[in-house]
Amino acid sequence: MSPRQISRRKFFGLAASAGVAAIAADGVLFEPMRPSIVRKEVLLKRWPARMDGFTIALLSDFHYDAIFSVHPIQSAVEMVNRARPDLVLLTGDFVTSPPFGDRSRGLADAEPCAQLLQNLQATHGRWAVMGNHDVIAGTPQVTAALRAAGLAVLSNSAVPIEHNGGRFWLAGVGDALLKTADLHSALQPVPPDEAVILMAHEPDYADYVARYPVDLQLSGHSHGGQIRLPLAPPLYLPPLGRKYISGMHKIGELMLYTNIGLGTITIPVRLNCPPEVTLITVRRG
Repeated sequence: MSPRQISRRKFFGLAASAGVAAIAADGVLFEPMRPSIVRKEVLLKRWPARMDGFTIALLSDFHYDAIFSVHPIQSAVEMVNRARPDLVLLTGDFVTSPPFGDRSRGLADAEPCAQLLQNLQATHGRWAVMGNHDVIAGTPQVTAALRAAGLAVLSNSAVPIEHNGGRFWLAGVGDALLKTADLHSALQPVPPDEAVILMAHEPDYADYVARYPVDLQLSGHSHGGQIRLPLAPPLYLPPLGRKYISGMHKIGELMLYTNIGLGTITIPVRLNCPPEVTLITVRRG
């Protein structure tokens, strides 16, 4: 083998190694820190005509961490406030419950996460539901931290949202994966002919929700797979987050949107799956 061939082999080997290193650096240092704005328009048959153009900012899966998630959460808050939505919805997993040992260790992160999120601004408030990590760590404590920061929490309940002479109902359920969701109770106060937007952490819960008079479900949980290799399925998806992985879906008369989240879990890496701020415009149609 000639010296020239060895040199070329070394060159391509170094180039390949550099490429892998660059991809790894982007997945750890850059992509998890740069939320992208996803704008969607959804048409709902029962949506009040007087509320046409109502805007919702959807954020999910914060998994607060003092090193890795503070910046994307802060950036997301700034993006939302610049957009000036009518409503902000937060679909759970504010903390991370570790897989082993004391599962409540993540509770220390509830308050600093809530402190960041309290800077969100919306005409009709900031509303949240619990995710599976919040429930495992401790629902009462996470709920108390959010409420202390001025964020409203729905748990198997619904409230009317009135705007420009129209009205819809905002409902929120407990965590479906951990069997604390009670959709029947949540919808009890809702008149049968009025539109409903439901916050539910797990997107695949939509197959059950579609049996009820709910117009739009907003969820998170899946992280979009977090690591997406070209031409390959996500490396890991959690239970109840494997069917409706990301984006908009229609299940019968129900519309579903799955946000891929802001934080990370297990490893602080995102690849081809940047953190997401969803801005949804709702119209009658």
